[in-house]
Amino acid sequence: MNEMSPLTEDAQGKADSRPWWLGASIYQIYPRSFMDSNGDGIGDLAGITERLDYVASLGVDATWISPFFKSPMKDFGYDVSDYCDVDPIFGTLDDFDKLVGRAHKLGLKVLIDQVYSHTSDQHSWFKESRSSKHNDKADWYVWAEAKPDGSPPTNWQSVFGGPAWTWDARRGQYYLHNFLSSQPQVNGHHPDVQNALLNVARFWLDRGVDGFRIDALNFLMHDPALRDNPPAPETNKQRTRPFDFQLRKHNQSHSHIPDFIARIRSLTDEYDGIFTVAEVGGDEAEAEMKSFTAGEDHLNSAYGFNFLYADALTPGLICAAQAEWPDQDGVGWPSWAFENHDAPRALSRWCAPEHRAAFARLKMLLLACLRGNAIIYYGEELGLTQVDIPFDQLHDPEAIANWPLTLSRDGARTPMPWGADTLNAGFSSTDPWLPIGQDNQDIAVDRQTADPQSLLHYTRQVLEFRKANPALKYGAVSQCTPSGQLLELVREADGQRVRCLFNLGAKPVSVTWDAALPVLFSTGDLAPGTLPAYAALIIEETPCA
Repeated sequence: MNEMSPLTEDAQGKADSRPWWLGASIYQIYPRSFMDSNGDGIGDLAGITERLDYVASLGVDATWISPFFKSPMKDFGYDVSDYCDVDPIFGTLDDFDKLVGRAHKLGLKVLIDQVYSHTSDQHSWFKESRSSKHNDKADWYVWAEAKPDGSPPTNWQSVFGGPAWTWDARRGQYYLHNFLSSQPQVNGHHPDVQNALLNVARFWLDRGVDGFRIDALNFLMHDPALRDNPPAPETNKQRTRPFDFQLRKHNQSHSHIPDFIARIRSLTDEYDGIFTVAEVGGDEAEAEMKSFTAGEDHLNSAYGFNFLYADALTPGLICAAQAEWPDQDGVGWPSWAFENHDAPRALSRWCAPEHRAAFARLKMLLLACLRGNAIIYYGEELGLTQVDIPFDQLHDPEAIANWPLTLSRDGARTPMPWGADTLNAGFSSTDPWLPIGQDNQDIAVDRQTADPQSLLHYTRQVLEFRKANPALKYGAVSQCTPSGQLLELVREADGQRVRCLFNLGAKPVSVTWDAALPVLFSTGDLAPGTLPAYAALIIEETPCA
């Protein structure tokens, strides 16, 4: 890897004026599985704090911490029973404050999840709402009368299987839940609900968080007319849930959601340097991500499922994703993830076992070269793979309901391996909540730290490389060309033009480049005119002046 020429004074000024999150690398931590500090087999906030030096050593700009709020854990924290407190299995508010303080001392921003579209049925809001048809929170959730024959109000289906409506005898009505029946849908149209959710955001902003990842935001509002969803057209994709048989036109994606997002932005603008990113999935994801991030009065960024459930990583897929976010005024800034807590580990999806070592390096470098923020899932820097969890050890409600047709989310949520030769991989002093998997324990942090050729060291080099090159950190995509298994990506910013060549296939490909141009970064054993299997070459075509 060659060193970059110093930036010009003008280019340096532009870089300094940009927000910290533009082109940021973000490290996602799943709290249950990162580090157990108290020996109960479950990761916690104090454990995260204990390992923040490691996170900072990666060279990331921020860490995103998945839910740690009070919850009955039916969906492992995404069913919140108290938005403004920490669940005892993760610690206390004081533990969270210590985490934020330590992260800031290390130069790390802290992002947390916000789950606005639904709560737990144990939340005080829902307990009051379900108590009668006439109380202060009676309309804070989505309630509806049964049809004359007693069946649910609409044909809407839940993500986890079965109708999206559950009968509640207390009110003599159905309530809506797009996920588990224990996750009732809030009425996002209600102004008091919106105010309450904004107060939740303010609570955490006042505690020093630097931003939010907003979960399932396009589910926040439903169609008040309660119209049935139309059937989805036939595709070649396997349908494992009733949810897959519908076009979800009316139980999500309401046109008024961006109006509430503008209220979120107005709040976050009261604070300095706050970053907001929405998770958006579904049939209309591209349009929704655009509307959720449009202009300067909505969210800063959004990310979808372009890569998370893809069966293969192809040049065409990558160029299609990049084309969705042109460098134009009014168009938002994307974020990208190849892995997260809801999707199988990418190395288990995208390449054969014998190619994983090379592919893991290619994948990390590619993520760093995409236009947008790079979200790295804990353990991705180690090359963790999907762990096969036996049915009797499953915790994931979706996997249990749809077993064996749905790949378990548990397999991507297994404990972080800190020590290859230590009890429970150094994660806990007792049996962890999920098995670690021997393959993952063998590539633990301590073993990779001791090996200068490891993927862990390589990841640090890649993130440093991205930061050093403005074209890669925040530049435009001036060219994205898929050619068979070869991807050619050209990025430009601040007088720098960088050409990125990636061979995403298992066979060498012929390529040409000017040998006089500086090679900034490469993987694989390069030979003139050839790019080996699963190899990459990054060239600076217009060096910084």
